[in-house]
Amino acid sequence: MVDKVLTANRLADGISVWLDAAGAWTESLQDAFVARHAEAVTALESAGKKAFSDNKVVDVNVIEIEEVDGVLRPLRLRERIRAEGPSIDYAVGYKGLHAEKTA
Repeated sequence: MVDKVLTANRLADGISVWLDAAGAWTESLQDAFVARHAEAVTALESAGKKAFSDNKVVDVNVIEIEEVDGVLRPLRLRERIRAEGPSIDYAVGYKGLHAEKTA
């Protein structure tokens, strides 16, 4: 079985979070509880459903990860981007949503 963790987006601010071993949501994938067997995955799914129904998080998913040199890394690109940020550097001077409007 592939190792798995539980991820979601915090409802209050949309930040990507992962469930840790104490049952708290953390902003660091490296602090996530790693499920290494089916019973642990079932427990993660249950915790995710409860947190969703309690309006703490949205987009709750159990995702596959690998551990490379002691570092947790999602297998899917979408989840890597959520954990690590954008996959490309933006153009020099690009400010995205923070750009001032000129009109």
